[in-house]
Amino acid sequence: MLLPVAFVLATVLQVLVLRFVDPPLTAFMIGRYIEAWSEGQRDFAIAYDWRDADRISPDLPLALVAAEDQHFPTHDGFDFKAIEKARANNAKGRKVRGASTISQQLAKNLFLWRGRSWIRKGLEAWYTVLIETLWPKRRILEVYANVIEYGDGVYGAQAAARSFFGKDAANLSAAESARLAAVLPSPRRYSARNPGPYVQRRSRSIQRQMRALGGQAYLQTLE
Repeated sequence: MLLPVAFVLATVLQVLVLRFVDPPLTAFMIGRYIEAWSEGQRDFAIAYDWRDADRISPDLPLALVAAEDQHFPTHDGFDFKAIEKARANNAKGRKVRGASTISQQLAKNLFLWRGRSWIRKGLEAWYTVLIETLWPKRRILEVYANVIEYGDGVYGAQAAARSFFGKDAANLSAAESARLAAVLPSPRRYSARNPGPYVQRRSRSIQRQMRALGGQAYLQTLE
């Protein structure tokens, strides 16, 4: 009985603290360090430099929502229509992007490990519920923009803006923001700096979606 109670209290505290404290590191970053060291890359380094939301171009969080989770303002952490669509298409042998919400992706980036298992999915669901319950939507999007991987070892808006465009995150254009969003969820396969045909097409599509959502004014609907 004590173990489940301790687990609940510990995880609630974890999530509650990060509502107010910017994460210095994430589980995915630690995992990438371990992976690099196991492959003998002793000089491997993570690029990560936190920026508060008001120091990030509003085009980037808008692009992330347009690309990854257009129901983000209205769902409670799970997009059940997208999940059902993915399940139905996977049953037919087709894969569909977008079944995981921004909140789910943030939960696994912050607290969990790469890979697929029922245990990890269960923990992801639990952390997603906690994040959606304890954080406002604006904080979820701020942390997500700051901790996800945009290139191999390049985490967060500022590191990506510096690494790929030679500028601060505050100065990212709509097109550059769309390119960063376009490489997700495979930032080691696709490049924001040197976009191939797929990233170029997807970037244009994301920019159209950004305009369709209402542009930067759309972010004002978030609580």
